[in-house]
Formats: sequence, structure tokens, C-alpha cells
Amino acid sequence: MTTTKNQTDIRIAGAPISWGVCEVPGWGHQIAPARVLTEMRDAGLTATEVGPEGFLPADPTELAATLDEVGLTSVGGFAPVLLHDADHDPVPGIAPLLDAFVASRAEVIVLAAVTGTDGYDSRPELDENQWNTLLRNLDRLELAAADRGIRAVLHPHVGTMVEQRDEVYRVLDGSAIGLCLDTGHLLIGGTDPLDLVTSHASRITHAHLKDVDAALAARVQSGELTYTEAVASGMYTPLGTGDVDIERVVLGLLDAGFDGWFVLEQDTILTAEPTDAGPVIDVIASVAYLREVVKARVPSTV
Repeated sequence: MTTTKNQTDIRIAGAPISWGVCEVPGWGHQIAPARVLTEMRDAGLTATEVGPEGFLPADPTELAATLDEVGLTSVGGFAPVLLHDADHDPVPGIAPLLDAFVASRAEVIVLAAVTGTDGYDSRPELDENQWNTLLRNLDRLELAAADRGIRAVLHPHVGTMVEQRDEVYRVLDGSAIGLCLDTGHLLIGGTDPLDLVTSHASRITHAHLKDVDAALAARVQSGELTYTEAVASGMYTPLGTGDVDIERVVLGLLDAGFDGWFVLEQDTILTAEPTDAGPVIDVIASVAYLREVVKARVPSTV
């Protein structure tokens, strides 16, 4: 008799945006790195994405020392890149980040196909040539990252050029790059994250877990609210309290052999420095929920 591996010890990481730290100008109050990292550690996380440029040291040695001081490691991080402009080569632009990730022993670069303007509240329509350029650049970036031992994934994201369901599947059909399964952005863009797990689990190599207030998400879809306004209104909720079937998404990925990071990335916007516990309360609740989901998973035996 043999027993399959019991995947109860999953890898859970944090993201600074769960503390309101974001690259978008005017997003809101930005909490200092020391508080964010300490609260990540105290919430039971062992790793983090690095957050926006300037939040953590760019120098790999300084980055490693900063994280070591609080007992965290680097997963990698988010990289907004312009992919659809034939006159712009995105490969050289990610080279410094790849250098930093290699030196800090990070694993993944999370790409978002940005519009070329600030923020995530509007976007242009692409023509066929621009789409071909975008898909070609995704494969070029994946190869450039792989040459350095880094896994590149595309993050479908509200307000980027890959947001809606048909765009997600166009990437799956037209590129070899893996996906970051972001349960919140996918739902808002019209893709059921569980359907994506069921149909394309092998392409999912990184995960951002968000739970979502579907009523607020619907107001973003209809244009009644911008993405930023919905986030400020509390669109993202602790795991297990919203309208995404987080349990089935997580267990579906594990059953398909997923061994990447589950990143708790629940965007929030702060107006001032929290005088109480602040955003970490939601992170602690989400960690506890995720561990209970996986703990309850019964390993199969033969």
C-alpha cells in the first residue's frame, strides 16, 4: 500500500498591498516597511512579495538583510510592463528586477500588461497587431526570466490589457506563459476562478487569494464604481467571508498538483496610519481560514 503526499503544509506568503502599499500614485496612506514586515511575520507568514518599487531595498543584499531581520524570505514580486507597443521592448526593463530576484533567491516575477497610463480605472482597446505584439512579448519575457531561473507568470488584472474572460483565454491559447490565479481580479473581469482551475490548472503556477463582495464587484463591472472606489469601499474581504469559493479553488489547485505560493493579496486603501491593529486583522483571519481549509483536506490512500 502506498500513500499520496499529504499537502497540508502549503506555502503562504503576504503582499504589501494588503496593508495598502501600492505603486499607483495617490492610492492612499503608505505604511512604513518595518510595520508591514513585522505584522506579516506575526500573522504567521514566512515570505512576501516585494511590493512596489522603493518599498523595500532594491539592492539584493540589503533586501535579504531587511527580510532576514524579521524572519521572512522573498517570493518575488509584481512587475507592471507595457506589452502591446511594437516600439517598446519590455525585456531590458525587467533585467534589473530579475537580477535582484536571482540574488535574493526569489522564484517568480508577476507580470501585468499595463495600459501605459497610471492606475487601473480605464484602458484602451487593442487592435490585432497590438494583440500579436502583446502575446509575442509574453513569450519573450517568459524565456528571459527562465534563462535566469525565475518563473514568469501573467496576472490578469482589472484595468490592464488582460482583464476580461476572452482576453484571459486568448493569452492561454496564444502564449505559453503561466498564469497567476488572482481570484478577485478574475471574478471582476468576468472569469470564474474555479472554472479556470478546472480547465487550465496546469497553466496556474502562482496564486493571489482574495475574497470579494460580489455586489461591489458588479458595480465595477457596470461602470458605476471605479476599481479604486470599490477597493476603498471594502470590495475585498477576509478569505471565507465573501462570494468567491476559495475552498474549492484552493483544494482544486492542490488536487491538480499545484506547489506554488498562495499569496494573500487583499487590496486595501488607507486614509491614515492605523491607530488600532489595522489591516493585519484581516490577514490573520485569512491565514487561519486557509490553514483550516487545507487541514480538513483528507489525503487519499491506495
